[in-house]
Amino acid sequence: MTRKIILTVICLLAALAAWTGQVDEVGADMAEKAFRRALVTFAVARTLNGVISVAQGTEVAVEPAGIGMNFTVGQVLDPINDLIERFSAVMLVATSALGLQNILLGISEWWGISVLLIVAVVVFLLTLWVRPAERWQQWGFRAALIVIALRFAVPAIIIGTDLVFDTFLAAQHAAATQALEATSNEISEMSQETVPPPTEARSMLDRLGAFLDDSLDRVNVTEKLDRFRDRLSNASEHIINLIVIFVLQTIVIPILFLYLLIHGLKALGTRAIT
Repeated sequence: MTRKIILTVICLLAALAAWTGQVDEVGADMAEKAFRRALVTFAVARTLNGVISVAQGTEVAVEPAGIGMNFTVGQVLDPINDLIERFSAVMLVATSALGLQNILLGISEWWGISVLLIVAVVVFLLTLWVRPAERWQQWGFRAALIVIALRFAVPAIIIGTDLVFDTFLAAQHAAATQALEATSNEISEMSQETVPPPTEARSMLDRLGAFLDDSLDRVNVTEKLDRFRDRLSNASEHIINLIVIFVLQTIVIPILFLYLLIHGLKALGTRAIT
């Protein structure tokens, strides 16, 4: 009797959730949040890629005593350029996968599946309480499980994935995104470095002052490039972290939840009516 009551409660809760759509609302909110988060990260990646493309070949020049000293920013950017392009490709795939989740969620919310679930639950409860042949109970319960899986698999995977992300990955994602935005701004500022136009003939004192100013500019640019190399090294680490995060969020964790869901339903289907 206890087993029958438990199965009845489970089925009625599933039918109620399908009818009210509360689980779908929670899943839709989480899916929309994940999709917008991926769009923002993808935009950051594309912005950084565009800034790097513009900066390729840019030269920061200073002219102490009229002698040209050029610092090619593009040479510093070359190692990270390919990584940024691959990161942009990963973000495009991740954003597309999250968009596909929204489409699948809309399909699972279709009223026809909810009606089918309610019918399957009613049929199973009749076979459970009216005491027909045992094999009809098994078939009825398995049919109800299949429809429940079709109805709630997508929102359940979305909710589970979002909970894992918020618990373990959200802080790393925020820190990495902010670091890439700062790197993009710094690259843009560096690529916009210009040399003031030469002036007409100046006095000896003016020349001496210009020489000192240009020498200081040269030192400043060299220090800035050194800091820039350190920033790019950190940016590479953050890019790799973001790649791992979105691969986990859009591929590994959903597949893991789907695997657990399928095997959990199989186990429940074979043991509940025995």
